[in-house]
Amino acid sequence: MPAFEFDAVVFDVLGTLVDEPAGIRAGIRESGPALADPVVDDLVRRWQDHIEAEQRRIADGERPYVVSDVLDREAAQVVAEAAGIADPAALALSARRLPAWPDTVDGLARLAGRFPLIGLSNASRTALLGLNAHAGLRWHQALSAEDARACKPDPAVYRLAVEVSGSPPERLLMVAAHAWDLRGAQQAGLRTAYVARPVGDPPASSDRFDLHAEGLADLAGQLGC
Repeated sequence: MPAFEFDAVVFDVLGTLVDEPAGIRAGIRESGPALADPVVDDLVRRWQDHIEAEQRRIADGERPYVVSDVLDREAAQVVAEAAGIADPAALALSARRLPAWPDTVDGLARLAGRFPLIGLSNASRTALLGLNAHAGLRWHQALSAEDARACKPDPAVYRLAVEVSGSPPERLLMVAAHAWDLRGAQQAGLRTAYVARPVGDPPASSDRFDLHAEGLADLAGQLGC
């Protein structure tokens, strides 16, 4: 067990608890069943590149805040135009139908037996509802960056979890598969736990996160659950 205790555990959702590329890939395949595998892989990259670039622009103040649904519709339009898909609006909804990683549901259940669990996502409130229902995620509280009108790693997003918990930030553990997300949480005063995922952003040699886990079962074990 770590040398410190927590009042709540805060989770990133996209990529950390659900397999975002797999869900988008499934949506593209459904909309374009004749597309070859390399083409689908390229379209998934285009989708994610658009989302990441636009969220960076919002975080940097280069674009006014918009909810994730807008960015998903934009990304779906980019993919539809590239692949000749006729209904980008239907394709955009695949961003709400992302499968959980195999260890997610059991890992959350173990952790929820000891800690309040808070989801903290750049997904909109509406998208987060769909994600939670589709993937079977268990929360005590799910928070959307929409409530801060900002995108992680803006400090305002992490403050949502601090305010809801009623605890000082150092009593919260932020869990993510993205080093950039954990760096943002550190800047806001939260403790940090990196969970390895195939689609995450691994830590750099200069990163100093409080915990490193191979998955949620490993994390639960480290936290004594």
